[in-house]
Amino acid sequence: MKSLYVRLVLTFIAIVIISGTLGFLLANEYYQRNLRTYNEQKIIRIGQQIVDLYEHNASLDLQGFMTHIANLNFQLYLVDENGVKSEFGAPFREEKLDPQIVQKVLGGEIYRGITEEKHGLFVTGFFENTLQNSIGMPLEANSKKYALFVRPSIEQQFGEVHILFAFLLAATFLLCMVLILIFTRYLVKPIRTLTKATKKLAEGQYDIPLDISRRDEIGDLAVNFTQMTQSLKQLDEMRQEFVSNVSHEIQSPLTSIQGFSQAIRSGGATREQQEAYLAIIEEESRRLSSLSKQLLTLASLDKETQLYEPSVFRLDEQIRQVLLMLEHQWQQKRLNIELELPEVSINADRHLLSQVWINLISNSIKFTPSAGTISISLHADTEIVVTISDNGMGISEEELEHIFDRFYKGDKARNREATGSGLGLSIVRKIVQVAGGTIEIHSKEKEGTTITVRLPKHEQTP
Repeated sequence: MKSLYVRLVLTFIAIVIISGTLGFLLANEYYQRNLRTYNEQKIIRIGQQIVDLYEHNASLDLQGFMTHIANLNFQLYLVDENGVKSEFGAPFREEKLDPQIVQKVLGGEIYRGITEEKHGLFVTGFFENTLQNSIGMPLEANSKKYALFVRPSIEQQFGEVHILFAFLLAATFLLCMVLILIFTRYLVKPIRTLTKATKKLAEGQYDIPLDISRRDEIGDLAVNFTQMTQSLKQLDEMRQEFVSNVSHEIQSPLTSIQGFSQAIRSGGATREQQEAYLAIIEEESRRLSSLSKQLLTLASLDKETQLYEPSVFRLDEQIRQVLLMLEHQWQQKRLNIELELPEVSINADRHLLSQVWINLISNSIKFTPSAGTISISLHADTEIVVTISDNGMGISEEELEHIFDRFYKGDKARNREATGSGLGLSIVRKIVQVAGGTIEIHSKEKEGTTITVRLPKHEQTP
């Protein structure tokens, strides 16, 4: 399996090669469409000037004249009407030429070998050192006809340029390779750092320093990774705290059951003491049973299993039934219950939603002083809103931040008399969330608490 570094290097090299090839093809197309004809016309003008210059100075020696012209970086090939050939300047690599072409030039026509002949598809045809890749001009000297073939000596004119151009291409390619190797390593380095960080994270290490100052995608990835690491750290701490809390909640009643059972079996307790011990054992057993049910409920809700089974029922009647169920508690404290419960139907899980009202109303009864007031109102507009208010002892701002945390209790000592498990409000919030609603708690110490539950209103079909 190739590493990302190797893949990036090969990708960049392929880009260089492909872009170079496409650039060459585009340059070739431009040459074939534009420069080829322009180059031919330019050489025709030069050839015409050579012919005119000699014909206006016919007294000059033809061989000497051609030699001087050739010394100006031209390749000249002269054929007279008798077929005698003369060559001036650098020799042509290939002198093959159709005799009919020579006769046409002797007859006064111009030979356009650059455009009329095929010299390959590429711009390299411009450098082809052949007689076919030249311009033929008719020339008359001393009452004798000649065919003059003219071609610039590319090798002499641009020989150094060829070397420089080749060196430039080679240097550019090598520099590209070196820069690709260096900068690709620079690009891959933070990814390798993140890879090492993920391995550390898998081993349980959460304090992993990363460079989050970069303002690019790698920097964003590092920021998101750091945030994820902190979230996992908090989740792990919550898991450990959850295990600790469960162990504490289970250990306390088990210790009581074990201690009182041993006291009964020892035979040293009186009949009245045995009855009291058995009552405590029964109460602690109920506490364990309630705790296990709450944990199972939370686990089912967390996994979003089929625990939630909605049906249509009267919400106002359900709240009244819960108040009747808790009647002994609120009458014992002589609480004043104010109700505003118009007829409202809802499509939700009847059993789970009943746990919400039991928990919330029980808490209000528990923390409202004797002769206090609890107000319960129900409204349905775009959504269903249930409000439970009391004038009890209230909740501090510090406790409000953790009120929905699992196993959180306002009494920090967690004494055994505090019968609550600290899971009630966690279950309430989870049930409301599963039902598609929200829950809010507003409270001030010594002034009271207001709980607002918002649930979606489902249109009922007739």
